[in-house]
Amino acid sequence: MLKEIGLDTTEDLFQDVPPEVRLKRKLDLPEELSEMELVRHMRNLAQRNCSLEEYPCFLGAGAYDHFVPSVIDQLISRQEFYTAYTPYQPEISQGTLQSIFEYQTFVCELTGMDVANASMYDGASALAEAALMACQSVRRQEILVAKSVHPESREVIDTYCKFRGIRVQEVGYQNGQVDLKDLESKITANTAAVIVQSPNFFGIMESLKEIAELAHGNKSLFVVSVDPVSLAVLKSPGELGADIVVGEGQALGNPVSFGGPYLGFFAATEKLMRKMPGRIVGETVDKFGNRGFVLTIQTREQHIRREKATSNICSNEALNALTATIYLTLLGKQGLKEVAHLCLQKAHYTFDQLVKTGKFSPAFTAPFFKEFVLRTDTPVQELNQRLLREKIIGGYDLGRDYPELAPGWLIAVTEKRTRSEIDALVRKAGEMA
Repeated sequence: MLKEIGLDTTEDLFQDVPPEVRLKRKLDLPEELSEMELVRHMRNLAQRNCSLEEYPCFLGAGAYDHFVPSVIDQLISRQEFYTAYTPYQPEISQGTLQSIFEYQTFVCELTGMDVANASMYDGASALAEAALMACQSVRRQEILVAKSVHPESREVIDTYCKFRGIRVQEVGYQNGQVDLKDLESKITANTAAVIVQSPNFFGIMESLKEIAELAHGNKSLFVVSVDPVSLAVLKSPGELGADIVVGEGQALGNPVSFGGPYLGFFAATEKLMRKMPGRIVGETVDKFGNRGFVLTIQTREQHIRREKATSNICSNEALNALTATIYLTLLGKQGLKEVAHLCLQKAHYTFDQLVKTGKFSPAFTAPFFKEFVLRTDTPVQELNQRLLREKIIGGYDLGRDYPELAPGWLIAVTEKRTRSEIDALVRKAGEMA
C-alpha cells in the first residue's frame, strides 16, 4: 500500500503531524485477559457507576427515567433491524418500511399533524431543522425562540442559523411561561417563525393557542416542541394551531443511557410537506392491489444537488424510532394515558410534599406536567451531592442556565417513582436544605 501511494515507511503517512506530539513508545495497555477474567473486570468497573436500577432518579431536563418494557429489547435485537440505513429498495424492505410508516402514523396521531418524517437525530436537531424549514418556507430570515425552550436546543438552533444568516432573537418569560407582551413587541415582518416548548424546560404548559394567534397574525409559522407522553392527556399542538411539531422521543421506550442515541420526531401540516427534511414513507398498492410501502417524495438529499436539498439528514434513527413504535403499540392509547396521569399525579404529590417541609418554595405558579421548579436557600449542587450519598439522584441545577433563578431546583417525576421513593426524597431533602 505504501508503494502504491509513493511512500517508504508508515511514519511518512504522518509527516504532517509535528514530531513532538507523536507517541514514541508502545501504548500502555494491560495484558490480555481470559473471557472469565474480562467479564469479572468489566462488572467491577460497572459497579462503580450509579445505576438507575438502584438509585431513584428525579433528574429530567430532557432525558427521563420512564419504564421500558422488557419485550422491546427482545424485538429490536433481531438482526434484520440492526441497520438504520435508508430502505431504498422497497421490494426487499417492506418490513422496515412498514415499521417506519407505523411510527409516522403514531407521531401524527399524537401531535395532531398531517404528516411526519422517519425521525431526526434528536429533539434538539429536529427543532433546529424546523427553524430552517420555516425560514425557507416563508422566505424570511428571523426567528423568535422562547427562553423557556431547552437551553441545549437553543444552542443548536443558534449553531444551525449562524451560517445561514438567520437572526435568532429570544423571548422572555413571565411566571415560567412565554411573556406574550415581549413576544408581541419583538415579532416583525421579518419573523419566519415563533418557537416554543410545551411543557417547557421548567415543566410548565404554554398558552399555545394565544401564541399561535400572534404568530399567524404576522403570517409567521408556529413551531412547538413537545413531550410526547404529555400529549396523551393534553390537547394536541395541531388542534391549537401549530404548523410544525417536533420533540425528543427518548421517553417512548428508549433508555436514558448516557445521553443517547435518541430520536427526534418531526411533523407538519400537509402544506409544508415538501419542505420537510428527512425521509417520508408512504402507503401504496402493488399491481395486484396488495398493500405496500415505499419512500415517497424522494427528491430530497442524495437524489439531487446538495444546494437544493431540504436538509443534510441523509439517514435516520430507525432503531430508536422502531423502539418508540413498539412502546406505543404495547401501551396503546389507554396505557400511554395512564403513564401520563401517573407522571402528573406523582409530580404534583412530590411538589406539595416538598413545599410542606417549609424548606422549599415554588418558583412559579403556572400549571406543570411532570417537572417543576423549587427555590431553596441551599446551593443545589451541594444538595444533590448530599442526596447522591443517600443513593438518590436529585434534580437539575437551574442556575447553570438561568442565573436569575439560582438557586433553582428542577425536579422530574415519572411513573416509575414509588410513594416510598418520593417520601424518601422529601424527608432527606427536608433534612439537608
